[in-house]
Amino acid sequence: MPRLRLRRITWPRRALILGDTPRPDCRDCGGEGGWNRDYGDYETGEYAGTDWEPCRCWDEDRYWILLPLPRRRPRGYSDEPPF
Repeated sequence: MPRLRLRRITWPRRALILGDTPRPDCRDCGGEGGWNRDYGDYETGEYAGTDWEPCRCWDEDRYWILLPLPRRRPRGYSDEPPF
């Protein structure tokens, strides 16, 4: 059963979406939806960056577009739907 919330996205197009959220009682991520994983350079072993590792308890790509928003802020009349 998905846990839904209303969000605004900007990519690939601005829109209001209804999206899935992480399980609040997940033992792996503690309801955060994932964790940061630090990694190092293969040759030197020094810190090279951080990756986001998503948890199995949710799918951040599962969402439904409710309302597309205009591409830019109109200065007056806009014929772009839904406005």
